[in-house]
Amino acid sequence: MILTKAQYEEIAQCLVSVPPTRQSLRKLKQRFPSQSQATLLSIFSQEYQKHIKRTHAKHHTSEAIETYYQRYLSGVVKDGAAPVLLELANEMDYAPSLMARIILERFLQEHEETPPSKSVINSMLRDPSQIPDGVLANQVYQCIVNDCCYGPLVDCIKHAIGHEHEVLLRDLLLEKNLSFLDEDQLRAKGYDKTPDFILQVPVAVEGHIIHWIESKASFGDECSHHAYLHDQFWSYWNRFGPGLVIYWYGFIQELDCNRERGILLKASFPTDIVTLCHSISSS
Repeated sequence: MILTKAQYEEIAQCLVSVPPTRQSLRKLKQRFPSQSQATLLSIFSQEYQKHIKRTHAKHHTSEAIETYYQRYLSGVVKDGAAPVLLELANEMDYAPSLMARIILERFLQEHEETPPSKSVINSMLRDPSQIPDGVLANQVYQCIVNDCCYGPLVDCIKHAIGHEHEVLLRDLLLEKNLSFLDEDQLRAKGYDKTPDFILQVPVAVEGHIIHWIESKASFGDECSHHAYLHDQFWSYWNRFGPGLVIYWYGFIQELDCNRERGILLKASFPTDIVTLCHSISSS
């Protein structure tokens, strides 16, 4: 799904004052019925993450942390089974999983002799049954399962979706009888920063030579695309030549402006691949 910048901004504007809930996503789908659920979810998630990054610091002052912790304690005293932490996160317009992390860290600082390590915190968020307080464990669990943009559950889902699309791309390349090296094979050869697939024989797509293909199971907005260009795509171009990026959930049309420089964007696997065959002549 390729959107113009104006179409994208119309969707993004609708998300400015919307809480990050599944109900909000359903309303977004009703508002933009022509857009796919996957595209809207990707935009929804990216816009919310931008909002969290902008407001992150104010939630991590010592005053804010203490206020949240005291609110949590007084809430569970009244009713330990109520979704105290989840409601606090929603009231403060902060991701439930990130609020759970703040309260868990504060709780462990109070009850443990040494400050908790990041790995311990991450392990407890992945498996709240490890948390030494049953009420807090339940509160954290409620936050994790009700967070559709952050947290270990979301991370697992994103990783699985990313892997699924890489497998899909591999199958399509095999179907087209295109020889390639994948990321693991390239790393074994000593490359550190690599695209998902390098074509052993280049192909042409829409008149452009392609040496490599990168799979992105997300929507390509300006923020993410420019970061990928800086951190990944131009590095691939420098090392391997021109390539193709597939944003499976679409991208902003105006971002596909580097074709002549060697980076082509598509929202699906190209159907018009021209294989550059080597002719073998006997002498």
